[in-house]
Amino acid sequence: MDDKSATKVTGVETYAVGNGESYGKSSDGLEGNGSGSVELTPQRIANDEEVDPEVLEHAIQALESKKTAWWAYLTTRDFWLVLLIGQVLALCITATNTFSSLLVNKGTSIPAFQTLFNYIVLCAIYTTYTIYRYGIKKYLKLLLVDGWKYIILSFMDVQGNYFTVLAYRYTNILSAQLLNFWSIICVVIVSFLLLRVRYKWAQIAGILICCGGMGILLTSDHITGSNGGDPPTQVKGDLFGLVGATFYGLSNVFEEWFVSKRPMYEVLGMLGLFGIIINGITAAIFDRASFQSATWDGQVGGYIVGYTLALTIFYTLAPIILRMASAAFFDISLLTGNFWGVIIGIKVFGYTIYYLYPIAFVLIIVGLVVYFLAGSMLGDSKKPWLGKNQEEGVAGVGTAKLKAIQEARREGLVVGEGLA
Repeated sequence: MDDKSATKVTGVETYAVGNGESYGKSSDGLEGNGSGSVELTPQRIANDEEVDPEVLEHAIQALESKKTAWWAYLTTRDFWLVLLIGQVLALCITATNTFSSLLVNKGTSIPAFQTLFNYIVLCAIYTTYTIYRYGIKKYLKLLLVDGWKYIILSFMDVQGNYFTVLAYRYTNILSAQLLNFWSIICVVIVSFLLLRVRYKWAQIAGILICCGGMGILLTSDHITGSNGGDPPTQVKGDLFGLVGATFYGLSNVFEEWFVSKRPMYEVLGMLGLFGIIINGITAAIFDRASFQSATWDGQVGGYIVGYTLALTIFYTLAPIILRMASAAFFDISLLTGNFWGVIIGIKVFGYTIYYLYPIAFVLIIVGLVVYFLAGSMLGDSKKPWLGKNQEEGVAGVGTAKLKAIQEARREGLVVGEGLA
């Protein structure tokens, strides 16, 4: 993953574990080489966390000075990659919703239990790799020092999944989708208050345009009568949806904070580990009756496998877009999922597409483009909580710090291997 190719040159390999604490192991018996001043001369580094702050500052300034027009970021590879990943994530969410609908049609409604397998896969892949990278002693130290933080993140993630799926059982589709807007509002408010994010005019405009596109989708559902009617339990479902959207918004913001400071494999491994425990308890309490009355056959097993695969891909890609963009962009990217859902539904459930859907899809894409107008060449990858020169961040895939290191290498200021 993001730190897999960390440098193995002679020197000290540093593992960030705990509250800014580092554990070093020397490959040749030597200790760290200190922090002498650097006068922008070539510097050999042991890994991407040890670049001198002056080199980082010079490289970030060099990157930001490349901007020649207010739309310059839209011409970069990063922008198109972020846009593409956002649509892949929307497709993954659409796939999970489709498999959930297929399960319900088979008489199997187990919102907590069906998600458990995703956390098991995440734990099997990423916790194993984290232990391989850190060693068992450092991993146990990580659990002791930072485990409580990951428990909070996992709890919010699990409950967001559970209550959002549960809401569809009691309310109509229109109402449940409207509540998705609350997730975006939560992200913006929490990012502003806790992470010191200050949104530019283009970002606010982009978010509003995307929400306008979503409004057209909801209007289309209302006109065509595909909103599920008005069930007597709608208020109950709306409350569940509101709780789920709140947990989703909070978990997205805190995951952005985590992956900007720590390796992705560590965050995903911890999310999987504690997700198994918390989701398992949730399933044991709330899904017990549904589990006993559910239909179990090969088709149901196939749906659960498909659901798990789509969700695992989603969780694996999410940290990249949270690093390269932001939790706000992440949430508005998922709004196109409704359009993809209809496209899939045409083949799977016999849906018919209404003329407003393509208009709404284009409007949301326009909003995603507008979001990055008048931004810096680093986009949203430069996080305000990581310091002016991103010195407090991890040098991983999609981060501004890694981009700065790569720029310094191009200028010959940093010598050594790094991430591809």
